[in-house]
Order: sequence, then structure tokens, then C-alpha cells
Amino acid sequence: MNDAAQINKKVIFALFLIHFIGDFFQSFIRPMLPVLADKFSLNLTQVGMITGIATFMAFLIQPFFGYLADRYRTRVVLLIGSFVGAICIPLVGIAPYFGIVLLLIGMGSISSAIYHPTAAGMVSAYAGRRTGLSMSIFGLGGTLGFTLGPIVFAGYITLWGLQRLPYLTLLGLAVFMLLFVLIPSSDNKGPTQKDFLGSLRENIGEVWKPVLMIWAIAFSRAFVEQTVLTFIPILTASEGHSLVSVGGMLSLFTVGGSVSAIVCGHLVDRIGFKPVYFFSFALSPPCILLFIHGSGWRLYPFAFLSGFLLLATLFPALALAQKIAPKGRSLVSSIVMGLALGTAGILMPLAGMMADAFGIRRVLSCIVLVPLAALVLIYHLPEPGDSV
Repeated sequence: MNDAAQINKKVIFALFLIHFIGDFFQSFIRPMLPVLADKFSLNLTQVGMITGIATFMAFLIQPFFGYLADRYRTRVVLLIGSFVGAICIPLVGIAPYFGIVLLLIGMGSISSAIYHPTAAGMVSAYAGRRTGLSMSIFGLGGTLGFTLGPIVFAGYITLWGLQRLPYLTLLGLAVFMLLFVLIPSSDNKGPTQKDFLGSLRENIGEVWKPVLMIWAIAFSRAFVEQTVLTFIPILTASEGHSLVSVGGMLSLFTVGGSVSAIVCGHLVDRIGFKPVYFFSFALSPPCILLFIHGSGWRLYPFAFLSGFLLLATLFPALALAQKIAPKGRSLVSSIVMGLALGTAGILMPLAGMMADAFGIRRVLSCIVLVPLAALVLIYHLPEPGDSV
């Protein structure tokens, strides 16, 4: 077996580590919301602004970095992307004003837009014949980061307080030094097109209709996800749940999504994409309603089940988009995931205004029904191999 067919374990581990440490610090933002709301006396519109800016900067500009990732393999960009969030997000703990909070979270979230498409685009280059395994390992890094992050944040803040959060940057510095050794130099490869619009035409011009449909379905899922993750911490904290309890719910939601991603990743190979989409979008609304209106210990299993059902199509959506537009895998992935989540994030201040006016639980109960409307689009969703 030649070297090109063998998995480069060192590089795949480095990409796993980038995904882990980046999402670890990014996951602090949601459990931080009740603390910031109390510290700065924020209304729900302002809470939505925090999530909106974080999501906008982390995801909406991803297509640009996805375009660059298809052109280059830039070591410096990956190193910067892995460390900026580890600096800026912990500094929120000593931010004196709400405006500084927004600035730090926005700057810290840009790192997510940098490393996600860039690192994902590198996986196949170093995976050899084990692309599926390598992509799963890379995805596991982000899952672990989002699972452990809220628990670590909640425990840390409970024990030592928000003002000592910047000390956690030392963890990011240690990982940065390790990545400096592990990440290989740029391979200086690029596509035939030299501009962003040219790359769009070359990579998805012939399949823009199915890509747009996949994006619209992904947006409807992302809008519900972002709304739930933004306002459930505020709702549960206001009803007496501790910060550790809130962090535990968020972690269970993420764990549920990671489990379903693995399960559904296997299912789409056996039964196709559309049955998995129907399963997720039809069953997630009633389950999330039970989560929103639950109480006591029931919140925890419903948090897991809600994440399991709602996030079931997250990675299958990427796989479907890459199969339909294989020429620009990083670019189309950033459109389906990054652009969908970023667009959803822009709407969070509006969702916050509605929650201020009508109440969190009532607004959430309406928004979680959005996936039912997307069932019409799913009916027309193409399977790989269909004529488009």
C-alpha cells in the first residue's frame, strides 16, 4: 500500500484537536447567557443579539473561508483560527460593558468560521482510503468540545467566578503549541478559478437548485436549534435551575445530536437520505415541545431526545451536499452548514423581541413547529444519482 492510501494519523489527530479546542471555547457562549443577563440586566432582545452575533460571525462568513480552503491548505490560518477563540471568549469574563461583550464574542466566533471549513477540507487530503473514518474522528472532536464545554464552564464559574474565566486561555495556549508542531505546511494547491464567484459557478453552478433546497431545509433546522439553545438556558435558569443544571441540559442536547449523527450517518447509506429527513423533521417538534413544557428530572431525557431528533440530519446534509457538488466540498459544506446557521443567527434578536413581548415558552412553542413546514421540501429532495 502506498503512502497516499494510508491515513496520516498525526495530521488527523491535529485536525481532531483543532475541532475540539475551537468548539470547546465556542460552547461557553450558551451557558454564559444567564450569567451575562444577570450581570448586565439584559432583556431577551439583547440576549438574542449575543447569540446572533456569535452565530453570524461563526457561520455566515464560512463560505468565504470554504472557498479559500478549496484553494489553499494554510497552516498559519488554521493556527490563528484555533487560538483566537481561546483568547477572546474567556476575556468576556472581565468585560466591563455589554458592548465589549459583543465585540469579544464576535471576534472569538470568527475563529470558528476559519477552522471549520479549512480543517474539514484538509481531512480528505490526509485520510488515504479511510475518508469516512477520518471525517468521523474530525467530527468527534467538535462533539466532545461542545459536550464538555458547557459542563466545564458551569463548574468553573460556580467554583471560581466569571472574573477568573480568562485563566482558561492557558489551556488554549497549550493546545496551540502542540498544534504548531503537528500541523503540516501548506501544500499550495488551488483550483482553476481565482475568484469567489468563479469558484461558485465552477463548483455548484450546474446543481444550484438542489443545493439551494438542501440549504433551505438546513436553515429551518438551524433556526429551531439556535432558538432553543439561546432561550432554554434563560428559561430554565429563571425557573430555579443552577448553572450546572443548565450546562448539563446543553451537553445532553449535544450528546443526543452526536449519537444521532453516527446512527443516521449509517442509515443514509442503507435507506437513503429522504427517510432520515422525514424521521427527523416529523418527530423533533413534538419531542422539543415536551422538553419546553417539561419540569424536574424529565428535562434531562427530553434534552437528549430533542438533540437526537433535531440534529439527526446535520452531518447527512453535508454528505448529501458533497455528493451533489463534489467539485467544491469545502465550499458547499460551508454553504449548507455555515450559511444556514449564520442566517438563523441573524434572526435571534428578532426571536428575542418576540420572547420579550409574548414570553419565552410561547414563542418557542411556535418556532419548534417550523420543521413540519419543511416536510414539503423534503418530499422533493433529490437522492444522489437522481437527475438534477
